[in-house]
Amino acid sequence: MMTNATLETLRELKLLGMVRALEEQMAMPDAKSMSFDERLGLLVDREESDRRTRRYKSRIKKAKPRETAFIEDIDFSIPRGLDKGVLLALAGCDWIRRCQNVAITGPAGVGKSYLACALLNNACKEGFTAMYVRVPRLMSDIWKARADGTYQKLMSQLAKTDVLLLDDWALTSLSIEDAREMLEIFEDRHAVRSTIMTSQIPPDKWHGVIPDPTLADAIMDRLIHRAHKIALTGGSVRKLKSGIDGAGQLH
Repeated sequence: MMTNATLETLRELKLLGMVRALEEQMAMPDAKSMSFDERLGLLVDREESDRRTRRYKSRIKKAKPRETAFIEDIDFSIPRGLDKGVLLALAGCDWIRRCQNVAITGPAGVGKSYLACALLNNACKEGFTAMYVRVPRLMSDIWKARADGTYQKLMSQLAKTDVLLLDDWALTSLSIEDAREMLEIFEDRHAVRSTIMTSQIPPDKWHGVIPDPTLADAIMDRLIHRAHKIALTGGSVRKLKSGIDGAGQLH
């Protein structure tokens, strides 16, 4: 009876990890052989673990990554110029603590978005806030926000997010107005937050999609000088894993 009352109190206090751990202990034949300190330690550890998991799930839900991707699931055997040592070093998230960026480039289908989402996922596990957005959609959202009065709220959200993943950067040329908006975003984040960019275009060609050379220089200065660069090569990983060859034939 005392244990049931304790369980109910723990539920009221929303200590659900402790609830599950105590219920498990009640079902363990040898639980009574453990000391009070040992049993209490297991309860506290379970509660801390459960809270950490809930916080991670909340962060990844808010980030809305394009893909559910994990560093441990990346296939390093595929020939695409991916350095395992470099990626595993980035998985440690020191680049985020140092407010640095990551630029992942390569042809379509080579796995840029997956790698970027895996790094974003790892950031969420490490306690950082994150956001995924495709650049074309972001530009649309910015102009919509200007029209409906939520512009400052959106820009503040972009500025405060620890890791911003900009997918499909430089996919098409930016207008002068779009370039100015991007500069505002990068200015707010420069040396205080981290950005991941994926692009089919190598960084030395990014100037070409920004019509104003002055804006291009300013944007590049804030993006690339603090960026780790991953240049992927080879054919489409999607085609390889789907069993379709370059001619569109199944194999």
